[in-house]
Amino acid sequence: MNKLRPIIILAVIMPVIAILAVYFFVFHKPSTTRDEMLVIYTFEKMIPLEVSTAFEKDTGIKIVYKYFQENEEMFDELVRTDGREHDLVIADDYIVEFVTHPAWDLAQKLDKGKIRNIGNIDPLFQHQFYDPRDEYTVPYGAGIQTIVYDPSKVQLDIRGYSDLWDDSLRNSVGITGNYRVINGMTLKILGKSYNTNDIADIRNAGERLKALVPNIRIIKDFGLEQDMIGGRISAAIMYTDQVTKSKRAKPDLKVVFPAEGIGFGIMPAFIPVGAPNADAAHRFLDYILDPVRGARCFEYSGYYCTFEASQNHISPESKEFLVLPGFGSFEMIQNISQEAEDEHSLVWAEFTRAVSN
Repeated sequence: MNKLRPIIILAVIMPVIAILAVYFFVFHKPSTTRDEMLVIYTFEKMIPLEVSTAFEKDTGIKIVYKYFQENEEMFDELVRTDGREHDLVIADDYIVEFVTHPAWDLAQKLDKGKIRNIGNIDPLFQHQFYDPRDEYTVPYGAGIQTIVYDPSKVQLDIRGYSDLWDDSLRNSVGITGNYRVINGMTLKILGKSYNTNDIADIRNAGERLKALVPNIRIIKDFGLEQDMIGGRISAAIMYTDQVTKSKRAKPDLKVVFPAEGIGFGIMPAFIPVGAPNADAAHRFLDYILDPVRGARCFEYSGYYCTFEASQNHISPESKEFLVLPGFGSFEMIQNISQEAEDEHSLVWAEFTRAVSN
């Protein structure tokens, strides 16, 4: 019996050791080190899962997403952390002008030698006010002021902003709650710039805007596409992703690039100055600049394609609202003087009060 005891003990212990070994390797894998991780700080629903998963598989780098609601929230976070907690940020253009300004110095210049696909960017979206020499940013999608209408309910052939004043559209128009967009369209009707600092021009636009009041049914930033899909409005000025959602739900809707001129904004991607893994950020930028992967990104996010090489890879059913037409005038909405901003606010307050009454 004494001779059998070691065998019995081993018979009991070995399965336990095996179970412990499996538990250790399955549930106690070594944690990912910081140089194997890419932390992307942006809005929700910007990068498709298929692209993220493929990048992780191809590079061995794990992507961690962190989200913000407002651009100012992102800016405050970069200031608080000295740009040392995130590897890549995608935000709106106006805030990036501050991030890249020497007074703040929160972004680092791109090493374009690490971005082989950098030439795939559409030149239209380069050399903009927030990064005139394209030293810091890659444009990841654009938002365009777009008119959408339901031809089954609108007898008018809408071609520009001015058509929205037509009496036949009474109480049927929806607009975004962004005064620079809506006041701006009125400036364009008057032949002025979105970015004018001329107070008289802004006031004149405000007077013109008052005549639109009878036609306005809804003013709101979020969910406007549901009002179009549900038939509560028959024409609208929408954000780009709302246009995409509307068209996918109701393909018969018409998308119009206004004849008076197209205003747009860009979502630039940049690498914070103290990014722990700037190399991974450069690899990711190069990865999504691939023509096919870029197309998948824009189809997912619903924003206009800013990679020229990706335009022919956008699905045919999405091209109408994800690829800009090759005509018309384009003007980027930029930061303006505080005095001009204040006047816009006054004009907008008068207009919204009139609508609510």
